[in-house]
Amino acid sequence: MATYVLLHGGAHGGWCYQSVARILRQAGHDVYTPTLTGVGERSHLLSPDIDLDFHINDVIQVLTYEDLRDVILVGHSYGGMVITGVADRATDRVGHLVYLDAATPVNGQSLADVAARSMNAARSEGRVVDGIELVLFPGTGPMPHYGVTDPDDIAWMEPKLTPHPYKCFDQPLRLTNEAELWEIPQTHIVCTVTRPHRDPARWERALAAGRVWDIDTGHDLMITEPKAVADYLLRVLTA
Repeated sequence: MATYVLLHGGAHGGWCYQSVARILRQAGHDVYTPTLTGVGERSHLLSPDIDLDFHINDVIQVLTYEDLRDVILVGHSYGGMVITGVADRATDRVGHLVYLDAATPVNGQSLADVAARSMNAARSEGRVVDGIELVLFPGTGPMPHYGVTDPDDIAWMEPKLTPHPYKCFDQPLRLTNEAELWEIPQTHIVCTVTRPHRDPARWERALAAGRVWDIDTGHDLMITEPKAVADYLLRVLTA
């Protein structure tokens, strides 16, 4: 039995993994789908203090208080920033990193650095609410439905999307334990359309191990192709 911790991206919440988590649990595994502070069902906790470090600590607290070790830590989109920071600070609790169409940062990079074009577009559509700069308001650009096209899926996800503090995307990731961090095995599951635009240097070890896979679907692949995502996550156990 494995333990999966599935982390969402910007403006989402643990809710986005419902179908994937169901499949993994049916296969006999433990699955956690935490929601980061300030979004999803924790949007009522929004405050000016929320940044990338705050979210990294959110996940470390889950690992600590649930006493989780050797976890398969999965991050989607912005979640790639968070899981990298978590693995750097809680290396002894992470057994495998999975980047799910996610940011793959190095030390000193912010999401605004990694995905400058989309972050600039998101910021242009943002607004300040109660002194907090928020972006990715539901239904606005640059990705109003995150590559989801099925009307039923859109109707399901739209009420659950919440704006995200831009501070999280602008704060650089600070790594202090890189020697051990980069020894943790990695898997990369990406959308076919984004694969040509990614830096293969970030995938070097995963490519050598045959753990770079793609799915021909939109960015929210855990919603549009949950079975394919779950199947690949299960393959992590044997790949």
